[in-house]
Amino acid sequence: MQTASNGRTDQANTDIYRIQGSEADWHVAVNEQLGMGYASKEAAFEAAVAAASNAIRDGHEVVIMVPGAKAGETLLGTEDSGGLDWGSLS
Repeated sequence: MQTASNGRTDQANTDIYRIQGSEADWHVAVNEQLGMGYASKEAAFEAAVAAASNAIRDGHEVVIMVPGAKAGETLLGTEDSGGLDWGSLS
């Protein structure tokens, strides 16, 4: 791979980190290779960011894709424990 005068390589490697899964069973797929599981979408995202940070240091371009919440799913993709609705306390 040749390095351009601006410090970038002619062919930058692009790593795609895709968060996928459902309630309490989230994974990070890196370039379509499925990784370990996480209890929440947020935990999977944090793991993806840490891995992407290392890829950036290696000169790679990175893309992190995180799906929005689906109907009936908690915002962070965790199981609903059925606990107290804290919003009802105000």
